[in-house]
Amino acid sequence: MVKIAIVVYSTYGHVLTLGKNVLKGVQEAGGEADLFQVPETLPKETLALIGAPGQDTSEIPLATPEILAQYDAFLFGIPTRFGTVSSQWAAFWDQTGAQWSTGAFAGKPCGLFVSTGSPGGGQESTIKNSLSYLVHHGMIYVPLGYANVFGELSNTEELHGGSSWGAGTLAGADGSRQPTALELKVAITQGKTFYQIASKLFSNGKIDKTQLSSKEEGSTEKTVPATLTKPSTEQKVIPKKSATTKSKKESKDNKCCVIM
Repeated sequence: MVKIAIVVYSTYGHVLTLGKNVLKGVQEAGGEADLFQVPETLPKETLALIGAPGQDTSEIPLATPEILAQYDAFLFGIPTRFGTVSSQWAAFWDQTGAQWSTGAFAGKPCGLFVSTGSPGGGQESTIKNSLSYLVHHGMIYVPLGYANVFGELSNTEELHGGSSWGAGTLAGADGSRQPTALELKVAITQGKTFYQIASKLFSNGKIDKTQLSSKEEGSTEKTVPATLTKPSTEQKVIPKKSATTKSKKESKDNKCCVIM
């Protein structure tokens, strides 16, 4: 079974709520996942000033790059800051140099979900800007898409977060708005579909390289048919005509002009 880590950072709890529902979706699909938090970087005084509760690590442990390297697939929950990742997430990715240089995350599927203050606050751009980290690590981004949530994402009667890029919620400018039933349903669906897709890439708990490439691991040579590598003893090998044996007429007729 594919081993999934759901990793979130949440200032006011919105992304954490989404993460718990993404986890629920994975479990409903028959999978398992562990929930982690990205470490807080703001001092307690600052958190108090902005009315943030701070992190509770008694039930949800903190993630480290070394811990994540033990997992097969990931779902990352990211709050937006001016249309891109929060400083906490940026600081976490900055610590993954060893995993980047050794390819510890390479070839592993991942999905993303977000929280923004308003509909135009970065529901899509936050995920787009996060792709740079994933690309440098060689990870496989799995979008939510529309196939299983078309009705929810195309709903224009209700204000909501989320997009084909990933589940999402709107926190409001002051963080007072909580995820709605529609947004939580999309999060659950993302957990389900991500698990189903990630499972297709894995066999017996290990990534199935045949799903990604038909070549053997580490092989860079092309397969050449034996008949092309050495002429058969029954074949008559016709020697190439020497350039010196060409007639003057043939040489004259074969003249050409090359334009650079």
